[in-house]
Amino acid sequence: MKVHDYHDGNRQLQDRFDTRRLADRLKDRVTGIIGGEAKAIIEEARMFFLATCDDRGLPTCSYKGGAPGFVRVVDDSTLAFPNYDGNGKYQSMGNLLRNPNVGLLFVDFEGSQRLRIQGVARIADDDELLAEYAEAQFIVRVEVTEVYKNCPRYVHKYRFVETSEYVPEAGRETPQPAWKSSEELKDALPARPG
Repeated sequence: MKVHDYHDGNRQLQDRFDTRRLADRLKDRVTGIIGGEAKAIIEEARMFFLATCDDRGLPTCSYKGGAPGFVRVVDDSTLAFPNYDGNGKYQSMGNLLRNPNVGLLFVDFEGSQRLRIQGVARIADDDELLAEYAEAQFIVRVEVTEVYKNCPRYVHKYRFVETSEYVPEAGRETPQPAWKSSEELKDALPARPG
C-alpha cells in the first residue's frame, strides 16, 4: 500500500517547526491493514467520529455511538457499522452517496488511545450484517486505505458512566427522544416502524 504523500501545506509547517524528519518516520507506521491492536480499539469502541464531505467539498463531522462491538472488523481491510435512526437529515450518510471518502477517529478516553482510519465507504441496504443489529436502517462498509495510531498526549481521561437509553437492543423498543415530541416537529416525523 502506498501511503498518501505529504502536500506542500504539510511540508511548509513541518519545515517551519522542524518536524519533517519526524513526519517522514511516522509515515512509515501508516498501513492499510487493520492489525490486532487496531481491531481491539475498533471493536471495543462505544463511539467514534465520522468525517464526510458534501457535494461542495465542505467537511462535516458526526458522532456515531452504540454498544461495544457495533463497529465490526469484517476482514483486515474492511470494517462495518450500522446506521441507526437520527434526526432525519442524513447529512453524513447522504454525503457518502456523493463522496464516499471518509475519515474515522476512534478515541479511547479511559485507555488514552487514538486511532485514525481513512477509507472509502458504501451503504448496503441488503448487507448480511443487517439482521445482527436491532433497528439498523442499513450497514455502512468501509474499505480501509489508511490505519494509524495517533498521539494520545492530549486525550483527557474520562470514565464510562452508562449506555445511552437510545442505543437499540434486540427485544426492547427504543424510546423516542424528547426533542422528537415537540409540537413544532410532530407533524413532520416519519411513521415509526411497527
